[in-house]
Amino acid sequence: MVLDIDSSRGEGGGQMVRTSVALATLTGITTRLTRIRENRPTNGLSKQHTTAVNAVAKMTGSTVTGNFLGSSELLIEPGNEQNTDLVMDIGSAGSISLVIQATLLAARNYTKTFNIDLKGGTNVMWAPPIDTYPMVLFPLMKKMGINASLEIIERGFYPIGGGHVKVSMDPIGHIRPLNLDDMGELKRVYGTCFVQHLSDRIGTDMIDGCRKVFDQKFDIDLTMTRTDGTSRGSGMVLVAEYENGLLSSNVLSSKGHSSQQSGLDAASDLLQEMTAGSTVDIHTADQLLPYMAMADGISTFTVSRISKHLLSQMDTLESFLDVEFSVTKEDDGFHFTVTPGNYK
Repeated sequence: MVLDIDSSRGEGGGQMVRTSVALATLTGITTRLTRIRENRPTNGLSKQHTTAVNAVAKMTGSTVTGNFLGSSELLIEPGNEQNTDLVMDIGSAGSISLVIQATLLAARNYTKTFNIDLKGGTNVMWAPPIDTYPMVLFPLMKKMGINASLEIIERGFYPIGGGHVKVSMDPIGHIRPLNLDDMGELKRVYGTCFVQHLSDRIGTDMIDGCRKVFDQKFDIDLTMTRTDGTSRGSGMVLVAEYENGLLSSNVLSSKGHSSQQSGLDAASDLLQEMTAGSTVDIHTADQLLPYMAMADGISTFTVSRISKHLLSQMDTLESFLDVEFSVTKEDDGFHFTVTPGNYK
């Protein structure tokens, strides 16, 4: 049997590719993806997509047909190997964090620690900044019994890349459900601003912009770090830490957009999440969803809005797993209930 997936559905981007390839290897279902990124300005697979697919294939001993730049169709024939140590180079500023998404999910059933050494882009547009993994995603996964760690060796910005990251994940075993109905008391708001081969003024202006939003409402602990690497760029990641959960926002500096405005934007985005009733921010929800769908129980969370990535993730997970998603709209946001098959 071959599962056919129209990859132009929903968000229609690379997320459906990454999740489908990982889930195909987990479930043992031979899968054909068609119309990959058909509605995007550049159709088909890009470097970070082909790297993610190649990494999952190497991890699991799977056979993949059609994994080349610009390809609009993939066939994944799952293997059953557990190769625990991978070294991959995206060869551009393609997102390291998106490759990590696919490989960690594909390693869900590993019985030994999985390690991956990745080179590429750490802080690039249209992808989670690598900082959100140790600051937000991994701590939330830890609540589910999943232990992962990450070391940033070098930052990589567009267009040069050159970033270098090492990631490890312990064998998972059972996944605990994550119930984020009540965030509890706010413990602290903090953030990091990073600058590489640019003026310190960019970082200080970004921090000043952030403080304009937060100083009258919350104390915020901000640090600025200078790093060395082959590329140049800057950005900021902010986190609101509660008793029971974490919310985050992020921004990258860009030409034509003042550094102070970038800081204002990041702070305003986080403040909106904090006041909207969210228990998971919109950038993190779709990354947690696959693990909730495989948990030993029902998970719950609230988002301020439903992103196309979240809708696409739900669609893909339902294609492979026996899982049910329930969404209700209330004054404080969209309340999600994730019910794996054994708990319906």
